Amino acid sequence: MTQEPDVDAIVRQRIRSLRLARGWTLDSLAARCGLSPSNLSRIETGQRRIALDQLVPIARALGTTIDQLVEPPDEAGVVIRPEPVCGTPGMTSWLLSRERFLNGVSVTKVRITAERPTGPDQLRIHPGYEWFTVLSGTAELRLGERVILVQEGDAAEFSTMTPHLITAHGAAVEVLSILDHEGERAHRRDTDPH
Repeated sequence: MTQEPDVDAIVRQRIRSLRLARGWTLDSLAARCGLSPSNLSRIETGQRRIALDQLVPIARALGTTIDQLVEPPDEAGVVIRPEPVCGTPGMTSWLLSRERFLNGVSVTKVRITAERPTGPDQLRIHPGYEWFTVLSGTAELRLGERVILVQEGDAAEFSTMTPHLITAHGAAVEVLSILDHEGERAHRRDTDPH
């Protein structure tokens, strides 16, 4: 029989850990959320029950949400086993994130070979923003009329409102791509992560 996690203890630990990670004292967090330092101390140590009207300003002050504070640890959801998707010739992608996490940002590993079409009709434009880093090889990033070579270990970021395309320069290239919510939606609609 598995035991249910003690949500109260998890919330208290998260409040204390987030406070300490920011380098804040009890007084500092208390001032930010409108509670007394002694009240906040009793909440963190379990000597006082946590009320919703206290949790809202604490979460806001810590830059998080109530959902994130009370979310039980999900051991089964730790490991992601991505499946390869081959939507475009010369391109395979693996989704490395879950949508419910990362606030609408998707993380994808992409392998691009010379077989990927490179003509001007392949350039994409859509609302959003993209960031990628090259894991191996050299990526050729086309932004409108510009061609930028992004070497292994380097990163690039750009507005996806600029016509863009990422291809392999010479041999195959592997990139780790991060798209915001708008860019991720557009890429999924095309079934092409770039």
